[in-house]
Amino acid sequence: MTYVVDRLHEEVAYVAYHFHWSLDEILDLEHPDRRRYVDEIARINTRISQGR
Repeated sequence: MTYVVDRLHEEVAYVAYHFHWSLDEILDLEHPDRRRYVDEIARINTRISQGR
């Protein structure tokens, strides 16, 4: 159970940091949607760090 809660906090912090959304806005997302945003942010960050 701790892993799931820790993972949720990581996802929320990651999306909040990059999109400046509130906790409620992020928690209102369905899990697959929230994971999609996390994945997309990671892709954007990778492209930026690689200079593309």
